[in-house]
Amino acid sequence: MQIGHPAPRLSGIAFPSAWPLSPANGSGIASGWPNPFEKKGAKSVSTKPLLNDAIVGDGCLLAAFSRTGQLLRLWWPHGDGPQHIGQARIGLVRLDDPSSPSPLSWLDSSPWTHRQRYLDDTNALETEARHPSWPVRVTETAFAVPGEALLVRALTLANTGGAALPLRVVHCASFVIEEHPYYQACYVAEEGNAVVHYRRPYAFAVGSSREASGFQAGHAFADAADGRLSGSDIAMHPEAALSWDVTVPPGGRVTLPIVIAAGLSPDDALARLKRALATPAHEWLTRTVEHWRAKVARAAPLSTADETLQRLYRRSVLVFHLMADRETGSVLAAPEFDEAFTRCGGYAYCWGRDAAYITVAFDRAGLTDLSQAFYRWTARAQSPDGSWQQRHYHDGFLAPAWGLQIDEGGSILWGLWQHYQVTGNRALLDELWPTVEKGAEFLLAYRDPETGLPLPSRDLWEERDGVHTYSAAAVYGGLVGAARIAETLGHGHHARRWQETADAMRRAVLTRLWNAEAGVFYRSARLRVDRETYERANVPDKRVVRTWKGYARYELPVDPVIDVSLLGLAVPFGLLPPHDERMRRTAEAVARRLTVPGVGGLKRYEDDTYAGGNPWILTTLWLALYDIAIGNLERARALFEWAVEHRTPLDLLPEQVHRKTGEPAWVIPLTWSHAMFVLAVRALDETGWV
Repeated sequence: MQIGHPAPRLSGIAFPSAWPLSPANGSGIASGWPNPFEKKGAKSVSTKPLLNDAIVGDGCLLAAFSRTGQLLRLWWPHGDGPQHIGQARIGLVRLDDPSSPSPLSWLDSSPWTHRQRYLDDTNALETEARHPSWPVRVTETAFAVPGEALLVRALTLANTGGAALPLRVVHCASFVIEEHPYYQACYVAEEGNAVVHYRRPYAFAVGSSREASGFQAGHAFADAADGRLSGSDIAMHPEAALSWDVTVPPGGRVTLPIVIAAGLSPDDALARLKRALATPAHEWLTRTVEHWRAKVARAAPLSTADETLQRLYRRSVLVFHLMADRETGSVLAAPEFDEAFTRCGGYAYCWGRDAAYITVAFDRAGLTDLSQAFYRWTARAQSPDGSWQQRHYHDGFLAPAWGLQIDEGGSILWGLWQHYQVTGNRALLDELWPTVEKGAEFLLAYRDPETGLPLPSRDLWEERDGVHTYSAAAVYGGLVGAARIAETLGHGHHARRWQETADAMRRAVLTRLWNAEAGVFYRSARLRVDRETYERANVPDKRVVRTWKGYARYELPVDPVIDVSLLGLAVPFGLLPPHDERMRRTAEAVARRLTVPGVGGLKRYEDDTYAGGNPWILTTLWLALYDIAIGNLERARALFEWAVEHRTPLDLLPEQVHRKTGEPAWVIPLTWSHAMFVLAVRALDETGWV
């Protein structure tokens, strides 16, 4: 059957250019992307663009940029934070007439136009800015030097005119160190050639190898408008600025590297900056380029000749290295974009569920070291009772949460067994056996003795409480994985208990969660609802459960909504074989009811309203993976091509695609999206269909 609009062959897709030319729009949304949450009269707490368009980093330091080159966010010492940047902008002042300089013109704003790309097979970002009337072209190459806690913004100013062009370059930044609005301070150092921002344990030093022409500590943005800085050298204020005067010869170029060095004290940051500036910026860039290209070269190769897929695959490998914490092993779901939780509950955390899929993709891409580091991290993040809570910071501490999601623990144990099947690393299983044992025993204990199903918990979309079919499948997969691990390590008693429990749970799913009347699986049982919904529901077997202190919990017996996560029964957890007739009928219902008219792709479930109810990359690829498993390669390829077509111009995969415009709509990049792409492209590559 046809899903959405017809999908052309990959060789015929008119993909977006890697160098889009677009004016800055000055809005609160990155230029070109729609804001799916915009409400009339609403004002965001943050004036930053809602979407990150590009990221650079090194696995500890992470920075996000707009498509116009504005530095939006800077996380350190881990990708989950803290985030330290309020604003950081670079502007130019023309000094043709020293007595009457032009107003400062920010490079990231109108009337400048921009083109942006990554240097091939690297996490170095190049943004070119052109002015409609000034004879200058500015190219910025932004990159984090691996292992050095340095963000380099290397500027090249090219004079496209016939006369010498005197310019003043101004770097103005407001730091919100530790994501805190209070108690920020800054001072000028190095005889006026550097500024240091600090708060408590973190500090950032900013400078260049060129001699500065001016500086200002405190209230810098207001005074920078004419490019004339006050010379104040210390302030209890988040803002500071530096300027540099350069003259670009006709037809010539001038380079100006601006370096931000992070440290655990002002002295530490300043010392790191001084060491960095002692090395030419082009040498740091060469080292960075070589580092990333070596990472790409070590990844498992694809055999397809399609360069679009090769490029997106390589970009996925590079994203994986940015999202996997180099020090802790944790895996970031996505770079944060909504620090104040104004539109969602945040993304810069590690979910065991996401990470289980992601580590399987790591292994399929040959990045087994990243998976091993993650599973070692799970031992540190595990709760004393053996559970894994909703999400964690990279240091293993519990992140803001809204309840246990039992599928997370099942996913982690399932994923560890998948990792072992690829690597055969028995030493890792020995090391993690106490973690596995506690995790599996918690899954055993967290069951309803009457039904054999898991007790109620939050669903994978984190929106409803109940006994969810997907969660039961994940617990089944986790128990089977734990049983296989126990068997491998010679713990026969554990292996038998866990496998027997998994088998009983499978039977419970097939008998209690199968909707015989509709011929599909229920999404959930014991669905928790509010009192009003409960009273309106004209269904038998609804009930009121008394909880602590006599509070009431209202439950409906079943939830018949079609949800893409029902595919998890077969892919990936194997509770049912993909060819099982019950799975086929459920998958066809998923395809039929969740495909978004017009734009194509699949939303999560029938009445999905999050961000307006958009199709998601990962949901669309989930059905593609199921279709590959049953040999329905024609539809699988159409779904796969849809996902590829909706990448960003920088080959990043968003979480969602706008249901009307087809543009990226939410979260860029989403690591789970890239993981599903890698799983799908490798599966199709093996069939010879790409």
